Amino acid sequence: MDAVRLIGASRRALAGSGDTIEVVAEAWQAQALAQAIGSRFAVSGPPELRGEALGLTELAGRGCGVLDAPPPDMADLRAAQLTELGDARESLLCLGGLLGEVGIALVGIACAADDQGRYWQCMEAIDAADESRDRVLEMLRRLAARDQGVVERGRTTG
Repeated sequence: MDAVRLIGASRRALAGSGDTIEVVAEAWQAQALAQAIGSRFAVSGPPELRGEALGLTELAGRGCGVLDAPPPDMADLRAAQLTELGDARESLLCLGGLLGEVGIALVGIACAADDQGRYWQCMEAIDAADESRDRVLEMLRRLAARDQGVVERGRTTG
């Protein structure tokens, strides 16, 4: 399945999650998906994005690691269903939106946490989602700069 469709499925699942366990599980799924997308960009994406994509992969992996959520069965793991990135810009825009929504959902969980462990776990996961989103935004900036360079070169040669 392409990245945009998987991100859409993750956004819907996050929006539909009700209790703390479901929100944390969906945050884990989103970070795993960000990790998979980052890996794909690092291996086969535009060369300008590969360094940032590796950083995204590492940060998203950290985001999975701090969340106390059991990994889903492989059949339920959305990241395992990723077959193609599709349009790089659209995929990154959607992923940035998902990571922002994950952060907001985790803020709600942190505010309602009755124990310090859950609170700090959410704070670390919020930080990881925010840093992952920063990498996505940098990747979008690099794509825009590349595209602007192509336009500029086209004007001087045309």
